[in-house]
Amino acid sequence: MDDIELEGQPEKLHIQLLHFKQRFNWDCGISCVLMVLPKKHRQHLVRNFVKVCKEEGFYGSTWTVDLCYLLKRYEMNHIYYTVTLGVHPGYKGNSFYHHILNKDESRVNRRFETAQSNGVVIERASITCNNILDHLMNGPVIILTNARLLNCDVCKFNKISTELRKCIPLPVPYQGHYVVLCGYDLAARKVYYRNPSFVDRVCIMSVDTLEEARKSYGTDEDVIFVYT
Repeated sequence: MDDIELEGQPEKLHIQLLHFKQRFNWDCGISCVLMVLPKKHRQHLVRNFVKVCKEEGFYGSTWTVDLCYLLKRYEMNHIYYTVTLGVHPGYKGNSFYHHILNKDESRVNRRFETAQSNGVVIERASITCNNILDHLMNGPVIILTNARLLNCDVCKFNKISTELRKCIPLPVPYQGHYVVLCGYDLAARKVYYRNPSFVDRVCIMSVDTLEEARKSYGTDEDVIFVYT
């Protein structure tokens, strides 16, 4: 990727977050929302998890727009950037999306259509890595990634797979997964993130890995800038 250019920002930044491990195979996004909520709202969502999810209409699977409505519910300022407004028509043939599109498509498209009237800010744009790192001075970033392309320099998650792909560039299937970006080290070209698949830990990956994982086909380059 291009050089990282951030004017007036510290060389290193780390946002302290309370970690939440996902409980099911579908709630990684909600776990990310829990990590960025203030204590009062976090406690309410934890206590009323099933009730809130069912009221929001997404119990069993979430899309990025659902996370935005959840953030709005708890009065968290945010902006959602994506390259696709609504459900991408090409996903009907994708194995990851196939089983959830039938029940989610109309709801998701409706939430996009009514976002403005509900105070949910959505911008159609491809956000650069510089944009993302620059925002971290204002708060964390929730990012949709391909989980198969994530790795960690600390816990060595997926490191062997990453090295093998450099030698044998095979196609990687899509597995949508949300993480929270919570810092960076500019000199090392590394970013810090929390992965709700794991117990309490801060993972580290290169900015190049981040770019590959978040721009994988299936993500729509979805990012949520949270303002704290």
